[in-house]
Amino acid sequence: MTAARAPLTVIAAAAFALSVSACDRGGRQDAPPERGDQAVARVDGKTVWLSDVKREAVAQGMIGQGEPLDTASDTFRQVLDEVVDQKLLAAEAVRRKLDKSPAAQRKLAAARERVLGDLLIEATVADAVNENNIRGLYEEQQKLAKRSQEYHARQIVLATPAEADAVKKLLASGASFEALAMERSRDAATRFNGGDLGYFTLDIMPEGYEAALKTAKAGQLVGPVAVESGYAVIRVDDVREEQPISLEAARPQIVRFLTYDRIRDVLEKLRAKAKVETLIQPPPGGPRERPPADAPVSPAPATPEVKGAAK
Repeated sequence: MTAARAPLTVIAAAAFALSVSACDRGGRQDAPPERGDQAVARVDGKTVWLSDVKREAVAQGMIGQGEPLDTASDTFRQVLDEVVDQKLLAAEAVRRKLDKSPAAQRKLAAARERVLGDLLIEATVADAVNENNIRGLYEEQQKLAKRSQEYHARQIVLATPAEADAVKKLLASGASFEALAMERSRDAATRFNGGDLGYFTLDIMPEGYEAALKTAKAGQLVGPVAVESGYAVIRVDDVREEQPISLEAARPQIVRFLTYDRIRDVLEKLRAKAKVETLIQPPPGGPRERPPADAPVSPAPATPEVKGAAK
């Protein structure tokens, strides 16, 4: 199993085919599959439950896991129609005995294995990805984080050093930095917001900025500085210790790390106990070339970097 695979999508895709065989075995279709579930339709006497529709809506990304689905909404009606269509298609496939061929049986068995594997992963990940673990990892990273200085600055980019010096003299005589930035700066990204660069750390800036600002103080005018599009006159508005990223901003990255870490742990333990034999030999000269750039690749888990504030 790869970390890129979305378990809920697989479950939604396979559940209908598996439910057909369950119906044939005499399962109680009128018993709610979940506590508090609601019957929302019947297809040839078989019940469609609200949980069926929610699962499909989650799989399609229309709602998030655990979010409610209003039965009066257009989204509910759209997804319900799709669920009904899928049940009709599955039932027709069974009527035509398309599920009896060896190829079909192997596909159904593979779908069942994927569903069972995803259920195991979901249960295991749910145990690892909880609020205590998320907060614990966040706090641990904050203790290890090294804070650097961050700067809030504005710039006016001119074509030549002479133009930059002329603007610097106007600023020294009391001209508005913001007004001159809008009037004369060549930098389209910052010109219309008064040259505002926001808060940043020097390690993310081009070399020219880093050299000019590393000793600058708040309120200081710096430059001209040679930059990619000309020569910049820079005003330092504030210098402060780098602000830590908030828990909520770091949460998605921490959740991904905890998820991948738990999946890797489960698979390592299962492989250690299992006897896995590869029956084909590797190609001569070692592994073949990697797939092309547009081929799907599973992201490798890494320790989350949550030390600095989002810029």
